[in-house]
Amino acid sequence: MPAAPGARGGVAVVTDSTASLPPEVLDVVDVAVVPLHVVIDGVAHRENVDLSPAGLLDALRSGARVTTSQPGAEAFARAYQRAVARGAREIVSVHLSGDLSGTVGAAGLAAGEAAVPVRVVDSRTVGMGLGLAVLAAAAAAARGLPGAEVAAAAARRSATSTVLFAVETLEHLRRGGRLGPVAAALGSVLGVRPVLGVDRGRIEVVEKARSAGRARARLVELALADAAARDRFDLAVHHLGDEAAGRALAEELRGACGPGLGRVHVAEISAVIGAHVGPGVLAVVVADA
Repeated sequence: MPAAPGARGGVAVVTDSTASLPPEVLDVVDVAVVPLHVVIDGVAHRENVDLSPAGLLDALRSGARVTTSQPGAEAFARAYQRAVARGAREIVSVHLSGDLSGTVGAAGLAAGEAAVPVRVVDSRTVGMGLGLAVLAAAAAAARGLPGAEVAAAAARRSATSTVLFAVETLEHLRRGGRLGPVAAALGSVLGVRPVLGVDRGRIEVVEKARSAGRARARLVELALADAAARDRFDLAVHHLGDEAAGRALAEELRGACGPGLGRVHVAEISAVIGAHVGPGVLAVVVADA
């Protein structure tokens, strides 16, 4: 089991559950995770605590009303207090894009009241774009670097990340306010399946496709073109409730990538992100290694 965050008396690293870090990774890295909330028919659930992605899928398929909410500043205050109690002298708190959620703002409020210095990093991304930045921060902290350098490592990694994804429908993103009505109409009115991406912290349409199969193909082509422009890179593949599809996509990418490929992660997308993208999502994250 990994040491508790802050137990070594150096820099503790905190993130939120939208980082979508796989359980096998969380088992071996020194990171504290603050859960966001999924609200199903008016009842709030902490993702990965009270609600799994499988539970989210059941709710979506049953027609339940599903929304999401950020954790309050008190949730971050408790995480920071636990880190201090375990000996942390500094904290680096790395979170999903502030343009997609108020989570980073809540972390900032708690940071102002913490007993030790807290550096809050807006990753300007989400999913394993955030997760890989968190892993960079954890690695820097494990090397004994000071908080400023740990935060800089997270910011550098997130700045290199590309997040691309294709969904079965844009209705969930439109309903949740994460996609403008014109972009949503591309899918609902014209029958176009866009490939989406995170650009400067916001979800944007990268390319339009005429079918789900073509959208997946372009997802692969765009990710491989992005990877080919890098010397060394890591990949992550996200799915929601379809591990076979996620692993198949990961193997396809692994086979097509050149010698610059580092690690490949396959991770179920967090329930909060899943609530906004819906069943059938496939995503690829590319970031400098």
